[in-house]
Amino acid sequence: MGTHVIKMPDIGEGIAQVELVEWFVKVGDVIAEDQVVADVMTDKATVEIPSPVSGKVLALGGQPGEVMAVGSELIRIEVEGSGNHIDAPQAKPAEAHAAPAPAQTKIEPQPENRPQPATSHTAAPIVPREAHEKPLASPAVRKRALDAGIELRYVHGSGPAGRILHEDLDAFISKPQTALGQAPAGYGKRTDSEQVPVIGLRRKIAQRMQDAKRRVAHFSYVEEIDVTQLEALRQQLNAKHGESRGKLTLLPFLVRAMVVALRDFPQINATYDDEAQIITRHGAVHVGIATQGDNGLMVPVLRHAEAGSLWSNASEIARVAHAARSSKASREELSGSTITLTSLGALGGIVSTPVVNTPEVAIVGVNRMVERPVVIDGQIVVRKMMNLSSSFDHRVVDGMDAALFIQAVRGLLEQPACLFVE
Repeated sequence: MGTHVIKMPDIGEGIAQVELVEWFVKVGDVIAEDQVVADVMTDKATVEIPSPVSGKVLALGGQPGEVMAVGSELIRIEVEGSGNHIDAPQAKPAEAHAAPAPAQTKIEPQPENRPQPATSHTAAPIVPREAHEKPLASPAVRKRALDAGIELRYVHGSGPAGRILHEDLDAFISKPQTALGQAPAGYGKRTDSEQVPVIGLRRKIAQRMQDAKRRVAHFSYVEEIDVTQLEALRQQLNAKHGESRGKLTLLPFLVRAMVVALRDFPQINATYDDEAQIITRHGAVHVGIATQGDNGLMVPVLRHAEAGSLWSNASEIARVAHAARSSKASREELSGSTITLTSLGALGGIVSTPVVNTPEVAIVGVNRMVERPVVIDGQIVVRKMMNLSSSFDHRVVDGMDAALFIQAVRGLLEQPACLFVE
């Protein structure tokens, strides 16, 4: 038997270190070739690290949240044959536990503290995961556990890499539990607390938001829009072309309105390098689509929105958003935007104050569409209304220009035929 060492790979673009986000294996696991062993995060994206060999995991090179240098030892695997790593002379088997080989002390195996399945129907103490250890489970399992008042850290997972399945929830619910894993009564006094390490994507989001609020001179502008005609057009297009071209949401119409309006406001489709004191105005409109995933907010990019039709832009928005939600988006798909569009859909509220996605200088926010009475020509009529809550970098964008830009977007959306007049 030999030892194969996987080192932290060079992901490219001059990156010298990455953050270890999550392990999918533990010491003692037997893994297959091409099996993903860990997720690591760069400044832009989460990257899966597969194993090039089959074998048994001997040691892990770090804890989630740890920043590791490119080229450092990530994981050590016992393999058939000689492997790619030569250890120093080791003690005889009988002495191995007392005197491990020096080369093996470089990485200490990480202790496991996962709960074990109960062997009977009698109450058994529940051994929780470590506070920093996020249980693996699908969104459906997480929602079911939340509805049932169950903390997943107390549930044993029988799936791959300890993933919690619906069957594991069934087993957990069916047997008596100690008070440790149960939700408290409605008026019960609670003394528990939980510490959640800020690592991985959450750390990147926190850093970017803090940097944006510290460096950007934010100001927001809110305007209401009558989208009655736009919504009627969308429904007509979906009825006629939905089966053949796909259903349209409001987003591709908003993107089209931004593209047309930006022709007269190039200073808003721009990025600002505040260290070099250079503003770059872009001809191409690369729209960042703020997307909420299970792990946090990401901004995949719809490239060259100015060249796409409603349906091609809609398809690309759906594709990059899905890639971001499933943590499959590449670095290229998460970088290079020139202006961002953010929407909370039905949760959009009345007004929001979105944070500019630096180094951009503008972000357009979409609030909830509602029907309400509006006075038109002295008559009270019911119209579909929606607010745009947008923020700008006041160092680059003047208030008058921001207001005129949003008014131009408003005019295009209220008279949607103008979206397609060249």
